Amino acid sequence: MILPPDTPSLDALLQQSQEACDALSADDDGLKREILTHAGNRWSLGVVHALGVAGTLRHAEIARRLDGVTQRMLTRTLRQLERDGLISRHDYREVPPRVEYQLTPLGRGLLAGMVPLWRWVIDNAQGFREARQQYDKQ
Repeated sequence: MILPPDTPSLDALLQQSQEACDALSADDDGLKREILTHAGNRWSLGVVHALGVAGTLRHAEIARRLDGVTQRMLTRTLRQLERDGLISRHDYREVPPRVEYQLTPLGRGLLAGMVPLWRWVIDNAQGFREARQQYDKQ
């Protein structure tokens, strides 16, 4: 499967692509492009997925679910996601500190938007392998 089912015609697809490029280019402060980076960021997607699957989690619980993430990178990622409205942070102001994170409606939207892309990658993995093998033979 190269194209997902219900894919618009090539002309409609190209028009939609151009409209998206125009909308991203028209963004004076870079906001849309910055938000789009979450979709390609390993740790952002990991956090969004973990919170989507598990619901509310604490920092250490998220870290355990993201193999290889450093504390510094996780803290930075959580702050960026919170700033962009994709997750919310609740500080209970207790000693010892207790802080929990959960997806916001925007975060659930990102997760829902990524599923078709992930599905496409999974469905086409063999084609990618074959293309790499062919390229590497050159």
